[in-house]
Amino acid sequence: MPLMIRSSAFAEGGAIPVKYSCDGEDRSPPLEWDGVPEGTQSLALIVDDPDAPDPAAPQRTYVHWVLYNLPTTLASLPEAFEPATLATVIGEGINDWRRTAYGGPCPPIGCHRYFHKLYALDTTLQGLLRPTKADLERAMRGHVLEQATLIGTYERSTAHH
Repeated sequence: MPLMIRSSAFAEGGAIPVKYSCDGEDRSPPLEWDGVPEGTQSLALIVDDPDAPDPAAPQRTYVHWVLYNLPTTLASLPEAFEPATLATVIGEGINDWRRTAYGGPCPPIGCHRYFHKLYALDTTLQGLLRPTKADLERAMRGHVLEQATLIGTYERSTAHH
């Protein structure tokens, strides 16, 4: 069975509810997964938006969340997950707000896609200190056994402009 990631809050390709965005409570959505391959030592999660700033003319991928060294005993993250609540060695990297936390969808224009990318790794990552997405991707190179992606979309209502 392949690695799969899903959310009880939105369907694949569906709209992410407002409460998980900057227009709401900016909480991370609940996520769950299964099909972790044999030999997996840790999991990593990157949430990013390739449609920034404008889907009609994207210029960059905006990083919303970077987590790594998630233990293989974990099969889900609750809503509003805080790594510190688990007595484990989960690492948090830096998002594009320069914070080590979840940052919800907050697109300046148009409907953006948010990729929730789960990686099964054959190792636990050592020596990373508040890594950026690029740092984490470098550290994961050659260690990814499988990857799964959940895509959600978000468009701000015009009332927020």
